[in-house]
Amino acid sequence: MPGAAALVVNRTRDGGQSFETLRRGLPQADCYDIVYRHGLAVDASGRRLLMGSTTGHVWASDDAGNSWQQVAAHLPPIYAVRFG
Repeated sequence: MPGAAALVVNRTRDGGQSFETLRRGLPQADCYDIVYRHGLAVDASGRRLLMGSTTGHVWASDDAGNSWQQVAAHLPPIYAVRFG
């Protein structure tokens, strides 16, 4: 759910005991994107991520989510993404 009109990704490396908030490359103002569970995909290496939102935006990360780049915008709502 969007908080403070910003999009973030929260990552855990210890089974949910703690979380790291990642923001680099994601919109931090006037953003109301929602990402469903299947709207985030991780490739077999664990380094490449793909994320699509219900407002039709797609972001990719090549560094395990440390930074993101928008790759598409204004698509129909995205409910699931995957690597082929």
